[in-house]
Amino acid sequence: MSFDVSGLLEGGIIILAAMIVWLIARFLISKVVARAQKGSALLRTQGLRWAQPVMRNLDNKRRAQRADTIGALLRSSVTVAIWTVAVIMVLDAVGINIAPLLASVGIVGIALGFGAREVIRDALAGLFITMEDQYGIGDVIEVGDTTGTVQSVGIRITRLVDERGVIWYIRNGEFAKVGNRSQGQFVPPADEPGAAAGSAALQEEERK
Repeated sequence: MSFDVSGLLEGGIIILAAMIVWLIARFLISKVVARAQKGSALLRTQGLRWAQPVMRNLDNKRRAQRADTIGALLRSSVTVAIWTVAVIMVLDAVGINIAPLLASVGIVGIALGFGAREVIRDALAGLFITMEDQYGIGDVIEVGDTTGTVQSVGIRITRLVDERGVIWYIRNGEFAKVGNRSQGQFVPPADEPGAAAGSAALQEEERK
């Protein structure tokens, strides 16, 4: 298969343009995330008023966590979109018939889609957990028969450590029901081992 020079040149220009657009998009997303972490007045602008309920009344750590999670999702989505379009345009520029390729990609995409359902479900669940402030770093939560302190909330995985020091990695899509002891007025049972000490430690942590 031979490629003409003009097609190769056009493909190179497309790749260069895609790289520039990708870098600009990542820069803008990073700027928005940085301002959101600081509780910037950017969120009070007309176009971003929808974000005010999400970011209001959150301490710095939790606000930063949410901004990082949403920023990571935006960066991943933008990267996939830009380079998918760029690859298709380059193939077309060098004279490759992309119709059969798109058909085969569609079939493969359907097959992969069934395997990726769990990943997508976990990612969407993580996004909603983050935006709705269901729990965050430092919260004591109950998931099934596991109770522990949240160490991190990622796009796919929540990590918590229980009272024995065991670290649990739980997929966000598995959270059909979760209890948050750090929200509301939770009072540990009197017969629960270490209940008084744990309650006092939690209250001290919340005052910091």
